[in-house]
Amino acid sequence: MQTLLNPASQPAHDSFVEKKSEFIGDACHIDSMDDALLFVESIREMHPKSRHVAYAALYTDESGRLMERMSDDGEPSGTAGKPILDVLRANDLTDCVVTVTRYFGGILLGSGGLIRAYATGAAMAVKAARLACIVRCQIYRVPLSYTQLGNMRQLLSVMQVEETDAQYTDTVTLTMAVPEDRTAQFESRIRETFNASVVPEPLTMMSQPVPVE
Repeated sequence: MQTLLNPASQPAHDSFVEKKSEFIGDACHIDSMDDALLFVESIREMHPKSRHVAYAALYTDESGRLMERMSDDGEPSGTAGKPILDVLRANDLTDCVVTVTRYFGGILLGSGGLIRAYATGAAMAVKAARLACIVRCQIYRVPLSYTQLGNMRQLLSVMQVEETDAQYTDTVTLTMAVPEDRTAQFESRIRETFNASVVPEPLTMMSQPVPVE
């Protein structure tokens, strides 16, 4: 699965004109369906004179259940929300919402034309977005001395491991997310680098977005 990294405050964005109607695609990451609805409302507020703001959203809850929501927002049934949703599915996306805003240009497009236009608007927004693969990761907590911190961060950079938290007291405790298929290599590299004086503590498994290069 993939997701988008663009936050609601800086969504991916693109637009095009079809037979004098302007179609504007916006897309962002969400952490709940409530986030999706708030984003849709923010787009409506940005475009008060638009005729339609259709959307589709996909979200995977904590139990792994995939939820979906969509709206044609007044367009003929099945000509707006579903084409947007189909684009999300085709790109294997979750935890995101895509809106396509239409400023009506006075020329009717017909059902087929609407389906193509809304799908194009959604696809352009997704193409403009920063994508991330959702990868199952082992979360580690690693206690360090301050003299070991530089070497540890260099190792994390080389292995492309994400540091998710750092706590500074008389020692340093880093928390990091390591893709499941690299945990053995990660633990081995730490043993080699620090001569077994640093022991990573596995905490839990989580799904984390890893940017697509």
